[in-house]
Amino acid sequence: MKRAYVAVVRVHRSPLDHRRGRLEAGNLVLPCALGRSGTRPGKREGDGASPVGRFRLLQAFYRADHGPRPRTGLALRRIRPRDGWSDDPADRRYNRLVPLPCPTSHEKMWRDDHLYDVVLDIGWNRGPIVRGRGSAIFLHLARSGFTPTEGCVAVDRRMIRRLLERIGPKTRIEIVG
Repeated sequence: MKRAYVAVVRVHRSPLDHRRGRLEAGNLVLPCALGRSGTRPGKREGDGASPVGRFRLLQAFYRADHGPRPRTGLALRRIRPRDGWSDDPADRRYNRLVPLPCPTSHEKMWRDDHLYDVVLDIGWNRGPIVRGRGSAIFLHLARSGFTPTEGCVAVDRRMIRRLLERIGPKTRIEIVG
């Protein structure tokens, strides 16, 4: 039997705290953390904002040493200790997965804080990639207390697997300003 996935995951900013919101995936509604600057349609590298718009969910990554393989309709890849993500606008590999060590500015995907134990790659600034428009916009695990992200969307670790089960290759994420 073919699995039915939600068409759109919507993220709404809270009217009380622009750094928090709620994520809706069908009948699943979750609190979420947003960027420290809230949401912004004109996102730039380092501004701390989550980008407003509708985007593809390109793939999911997971730490195999921190839990079982998630069930999802997205392409799924294990995170390796040598995986990084370029966030340097001067790097020709800007806003892409890069092998570590990397001489330019980057994020480590293999993190000790568990935020990237499960990560969904939000297709922000991907076709074409524009240097300085922002990189590494992910849906990942939230910190305790849903403290703000650097521009990503973050949900509770206990709920990420329920969310992933609802997401397929045609699912879009819409971040509402």
